[in-house]
Amino acid sequence: MEDGIFISQESYTNEILKKFNMLDCNPVNTPMESGTKLSKFDEGENVDPIFFKSLVGSLRYLTCTGLDILFAVGVVSRFMEAPTSTYLKVTRRILRYLKGMIDLGLFYSCSSDFNLMGFCDSDYAGDIDDRKSTTGFVFFLGDSVISWSSKKQSIVTLSTCEAEYITATSCTCHAI
Repeated sequence: MEDGIFISQESYTNEILKKFNMLDCNPVNTPMESGTKLSKFDEGENVDPIFFKSLVGSLRYLTCTGLDILFAVGVVSRFMEAPTSTYLKVTRRILRYLKGMIDLGLFYSCSSDFNLMGFCDSDYAGDIDDRKSTTGFVFFLGDSVISWSSKKQSIVTLSTCEAEYITATSCTCHAI
């Protein structure tokens, strides 16, 4: 493109959808249902761990350009040791989301706007097993995304304010 560079993993996404028999699935608008809480104590039916790890690993590779699936993929990644039908259902929803967003990617324009802007947030005590929060952030240089992350915090916070403080301080290290 003359105005910049577009990076997409459309071909790889199609391969994943084909590999996991989801080419003909119905798309959804979000990678994870709002308010979804998963526990390592889920009593769903066990699924093939090799299949599940292959699926989650394929999705993790897509997070290199798909920051919209980063949080959801991070959540399902926590359950690769003993996958159940519940976790597989949530993971397949990510595939259904990708089906509808297959032509999206990252666009890096030839802009001379070099304003650095960042956004961060956390989900206070989002993990119901260990009560740890998840930190997420994204940084833009002008109108181009340059850095993003979503990961579980290393400590248990005692309030939403503390969880947001941990998030803000961890993002500051990435902006420098």
